[in-house]
Amino acid sequence: MRFTCSLILFVMLFHSLSAQNNFKQQQLTFERVKNAYNEKWADLKAELHQKGFKDKFELHLEAYKSEGKVEIWLKNKNQAKYSLLKTYPFSAHSGILGPKTKKDDLQTPEGSYFIDRFNPESRFYLSLRINYPNAIDLLRSGQQDPGSDIYIHGNQVTAGCIPLTDDKIKEVYILAVEAGNSGQVQIPVHIFPFRMTKENMNRNTIIFPQHKVFWKTLQLTYDNFKKFKTTV
Repeated sequence: MRFTCSLILFVMLFHSLSAQNNFKQQQLTFERVKNAYNEKWADLKAELHQKGFKDKFELHLEAYKSEGKVEIWLKNKNQAKYSLLKTYPFSAHSGILGPKTKKDDLQTPEGSYFIDRFNPESRFYLSLRINYPNAIDLLRSGQQDPGSDIYIHGNQVTAGCIPLTDDKIKEVYILAVEAGNSGQVQIPVHIFPFRMTKENMNRNTIIFPQHKVFWKTLQLTYDNFKKFKTTV
């Protein structure tokens, strides 16, 4: 019985590792992904090594709607804390500050999410879908259709997504593929209305008092990451 259990665990581990190692190869069968690697990977890999990141790393994204910025944070597999790699600007904006509550409201969501789909054949070049709506979004939307299909994508248009240029999404997509290929099951994505300092909170809750309670909960997530540089 002990031998059988050990064999089953070994087979499960083998298939898990094989799936991880094959993920990048599967993605490279798509022309846009292959082209992105050909154009970007050599310089990007050199930059990673220069900043102390090894071949196996984990990825985390922090987005700020009012600034129109996405921060790329990485950590080596044996590290507890993330470090900032670089920041990319949004290429377009839609909606106003505040969470997304229904389909076609043009709002970009706010909250804690993770990437749940890689789309190498997107209408917007390459794209990474986040798991909107999450449980909080569904509760907030009530009987309304909360909408779906929120992506970080290329091009310079948006109706609630986070758009980067085609050039920038190539780098973000590659980093996400590398993280997934290293075994990262969930790539966390935090989307904030703004940098949630005391000053910004005071100013923006005067303008949007209806979001004060929700933003207070987001501020806890913001403060925790800024203090500990971890999403756990």
